[in-house]
Amino acid sequence: MTSVNVTTTNNTVSVTGNGSSVVVQTPVTTTVTATTVGPQGAAGSNFSLEQSARVDKSIVYFDSASSQFRADASITQTTLTDGGNF
Repeated sequence: MTSVNVTTTNNTVSVTGNGSSVVVQTPVTTTVTATTVGPQGAAGSNFSLEQSARVDKSIVYFDSASSQFRADASITQTTLTDGGNF
């Protein structure tokens, strides 16, 4: 993860990130913009998640009859740990 530290001392601003540093001293007017891009990934294709009936601690499973991933009351953390069928 990239981190940017901004410090202000005696009318001087020092911005340091990724091993590089920019020092801005007054009365010079300068705009410094620091941008960090988050991770990007491809959108899933042919992925459908039916979650309209989700409940607390639902576990996602694949239902072949509907060809969908589902999260509902039929498979939960409790049904797996309290007599779950493995």
